[in-house]
Parts: sequence; structure tokens; C-alpha cells
Amino acid sequence: MAAREPERLRELARLRQVRDRIDREYAQPLDVEALARGVHMSAGHLSRRFRAAYGESPYRYLMTRRIERAMTLLRRGDLSVTEVCLAVGCGSLGTFTTRFTELVGMSPGAYRRATAAADVGLPPCVAKKVTRPVRNREASAARPYLA
Repeated sequence: MAAREPERLRELARLRQVRDRIDREYAQPLDVEALARGVHMSAGHLSRRFRAAYGESPYRYLMTRRIERAMTLLRRGDLSVTEVCLAVGCGSLGTFTTRFTELVGMSPGAYRRATAAADVGLPPCVAKKVTRPVRNREASAARPYLA
């Protein structure tokens, strides 16, 4: 069993590389195949191992990052919902709106209206913490082995 530990640690490091790339390049066109190629894994293996490590698929993790950024842009109020959708890397307004509503509990337009007055006077760091979407709402209750 000890012989497998270095292999497991290398795999975890590669999964962190994928997660870090998603965090950095969320607005770029990313797909699981491209992410997998970057760490020399098959797309299926990456998806299974990423889900085991982080409790959600790479695609869901990417969409969560995009929605978090979209929430910030919508709170600013200077971009339309379509402009925000494109700015965070979503090519489909319908998919963006559906995922936003799943994570946040309201549509992007409703979110912007609801937060327009609520954020007045809050420092941006506090507003970000208070309004962060709840990740894994739709994921299983299985505990990931990596936090």
C-alpha cells in the first residue's frame, strides 16, 4: 500500500493543476478534454478522479467559478446580463441563466435587482463572502478525500 502513496500524491498534484487552471482561466473556452490533455489523463479518468477529490465534476467546478465571477459583475451593475454571460466565458445565455439560477436561487436579472441596494456600504470583500453561491448543492453527500 505504501508503494501506491507516491502515485496517489502525483495524481492529486495533477488534479490541483486542473483546479488551478480552471480558477485562472475560467473565462477562456475550457472543456474536459483540453483540461485532461494538459495533465496527461483521459477525459473520463480526469472526471472520475476530480469528482472523487473535490465532490463535483470539472465542468460543474468551472461553472461555479464562472457564476461566482458573474455575481460580482452583476453587483457592479454596469453590464447587461448578456455582457456578463460572455465576460465569464459562457457561450450560451440559456445555460448561463439555468446554472446561475440553480446555484444562486434566482435569475441573473433578479439577482442584480436584489443586490443593487443591499450591497450599498459593504466593502467588496465582505459582499463577496456574504453572496458566494453554495457549491455542491446538487452534488452527492459523499465526502471528498481532498479539501
